Amino acid sequence: MRKRSLRSRLTLLVAAAVAIAVAVSAVGCWYFVRRELSWQLNQSLRDIAVPVKAMQGAVRNCSSEPAAALDGHPAFTEPMQIVFPGGERCVMGNTAIKVTPHERRIAAGYYGQWEFYDGRADDGTPLRVYVRNVDENAAFVVGRPVEEINDTLRRVTVLLAGVAALGVLVAASVGLLVSRAALRPVGRLTRAVEHIAQTEDLDTRIPVEGGDEIARLSASFNAMTAALAGSRDRQRQLVADAGHELRTPLTTLRTNIDLLLRSEQTGRSLDPGAKERLLVNVKAQFAELTTLVGDLLQLARGDTDHEPHAELAFQQVVTAAVERARLRGAEIAADLEPWYVVGGAASLERAVLNLLDNAAKFSPDSEVEVTLRDGELTVRDHGPGIPEEELPHVFDRFWRSPSARSLPGSGLGLAIVHQAVKEVGGEIRLHNAADGGVVATMTLPGTPAPGARA
Repeated sequence: MRKRSLRSRLTLLVAAAVAIAVAVSAVGCWYFVRRELSWQLNQSLRDIAVPVKAMQGAVRNCSSEPAAALDGHPAFTEPMQIVFPGGERCVMGNTAIKVTPHERRIAAGYYGQWEFYDGRADDGTPLRVYVRNVDENAAFVVGRPVEEINDTLRRVTVLLAGVAALGVLVAASVGLLVSRAALRPVGRLTRAVEHIAQTEDLDTRIPVEGGDEIARLSASFNAMTAALAGSRDRQRQLVADAGHELRTPLTTLRTNIDLLLRSEQTGRSLDPGAKERLLVNVKAQFAELTTLVGDLLQLARGDTDHEPHAELAFQQVVTAAVERARLRGAEIAADLEPWYVVGGAASLERAVLNLLDNAAKFSPDSEVEVTLRDGELTVRDHGPGIPEEELPHVFDRFWRSPSARSLPGSGLGLAIVHQAVKEVGGEIRLHNAADGGVVATMTLPGTPAPGARA
């Protein structure tokens, strides 16, 4: 069964289900017909039984002429006899019925007034027998062959077997048609998957018809391919942007190193001051490259490729980021309240540090204000602000405001902040303050006390 196709398995299952249903129905019908025929036979035996007075007369005349009292009765052609408690009998007609203990006990009045049972004639013919008590000393017995019922049951059996076989064949044909119609969308989905596997064409879409499970599967597949296509496009864009950003510092480094090598090869040494400035520039370019590579590695991580999350005191994370920013020369005023979140300490600290560095870069002569209240961290600078038309792009990778192109940076800082906040289910927003400067608001889910997750 496992090696068969889904279509053949579905066809077999439909055929098997119908076959079982037909078989159960046929067996039930056979038992119903058998019971009905037996009931009709019993009724016919009861109907042909002669009146009690006539049977009593037959008992009195049994020794001389037992059939005289039953002359002219329409059922006299059936096997009949009178049975006494001792087993003696008076046979009426040409066929005698074997005497059983049932008849003798009913004749003696032990088993009630009447009874039906299966018996036999003296010649072995199967009979359906009706015995009735006449008085305390005799019982009237009449029988009818059951061969007619058996013939009818055999014909019914053959008929039901033929109907069952025909039903199974029809069910198999219908099952094949149903499986073809039901699996047609699955076939389209399979061909689309095979096409994507061979061509890597993630723009392939499957038509969605209706609202059943196949339609939902097709819609889910379309959503999956769209997500994969978007991920591939973002990866390509990241590589292209990274290559563009790396080109400038690498070119500068090569130029400076070539200049140093040429001075050594030609024997014309550079002025000590110029050489020092050149080496300082090379060191700065290496530092910029190191920062850029680190930012790229941070952004290249998948959504699940992050440090293990654990409950941590977010106010301590912010404090550590503030201290690092102060070592870099930033002036920061912090007012922090306790707040506990579940996340990665390193990624959250880097996100906060990026916000602080960004604020300090655009307001070097003023103090950066940092506040943590009820899980909402705000970082406020007093710089020139961001043009309203540029605010929707601030979290894009490698995006830099035209007014900030002359400042150091790669355009990845806020993108890293957005990714870190998204990993812990938070939200990050930037807006211009009414009296100048930019306010960055980071909202993280958590609680004011440890171990009390909402």
